[in-house]
Amino acid sequence: MKKKIWLTLFTLLAGSTLAACGSNSRNESEGAGENNDEKLSIITTFYPIYDFTQNVVGDEGDVELLIPAGTEPHDFEPSAKQIAQIQDADAFVYHNENMETWVPDTVEGWEKGKPNIIKGTEGIKLTAASDEHESEDEHRHSHEYDPHTWIDPKLAIKEVEAISKQLSKDYPEKQEAFEENAENYVKELEDLDKEYEESLSNAPQKSFVTQHAAFGYLANEYDLNQLAISGLSPDEEPSPERLAELKDYVEDNNIHYIYFEKNASDKIAKTLADEVGVKLEVLNPLESLTDEQIDHGEDYISVMKDNLKALEKTTDTKGKEIQPEESEE
Repeated sequence: MKKKIWLTLFTLLAGSTLAACGSNSRNESEGAGENNDEKLSIITTFYPIYDFTQNVVGDEGDVELLIPAGTEPHDFEPSAKQIAQIQDADAFVYHNENMETWVPDTVEGWEKGKPNIIKGTEGIKLTAASDEHESEDEHRHSHEYDPHTWIDPKLAIKEVEAISKQLSKDYPEKQEAFEENAENYVKELEDLDKEYEESLSNAPQKSFVTQHAAFGYLANEYDLNQLAISGLSPDEEPSPERLAELKDYVEDNNIHYIYFEKNASDKIAKTLADEVGVKLEVLNPLESLTDEQIDHGEDYISVMKDNLKALEKTTDTKGKEIQPEESEE
């Protein structure tokens, strides 16, 4: 009798233990599944990198913009709080050390994978920067190589693919989603490229005058000629002598538009329009969008389409080729 009782108790105890083990195994298995489905935390530097990464990641992660809207990314230096924010993320996506010059020293010594570091221009060859017509203000953030690859839709495609490839390597369980998202977005970028090709391939005017030499890659891609105005800083009003030079240049080349950035001061824009007798048009280098623009649904593709419409005001105009300013000896 006692033997039967002990056998019954042993059976119950063994059953309880097995049930507990099974429950733990299920919990562990469920936990692993939840980890696979868990959204990634991703920090990106400035606007185009944010937009490219957001389109690749989709619903697989929360993508945040490190450099606030309206902030000049060339001069940006992260605070200790922002560096801690990056280190707490799963992944950190930046463009290139020629743009975010602070990145190499900041991430040096970080443990690998904490966070995973993604370079947007991985595999993309940059062209040497030219300091011709560079103003005193621009020397403060001069670059060895021109970092503005994202303004060329074809190079934007390469950057999106580079971001997708690196994220897929770091998070293979999300590779299928990343690749599908990237493929869909690349189709939109290819359509954008076709719009530029169709508009600019047979343009009667190949030269355009801009205050910020940020459009070199775009000009090279579509056989245009970017002409930067010398000594013209967004934050400084030109001298009377400089205005006289601009007036002669505008008249000699029959220039109707000078392109400037949206974040340039209103004062210099009005001065140019009033004194030089030329119209001003915005070419947005997309280094930053305002909160208002983002709230209104503007993004990389919509702004690039606006840029094309602005460029067409010059490229669709027949006349002699605009010549570069003569540099002072």
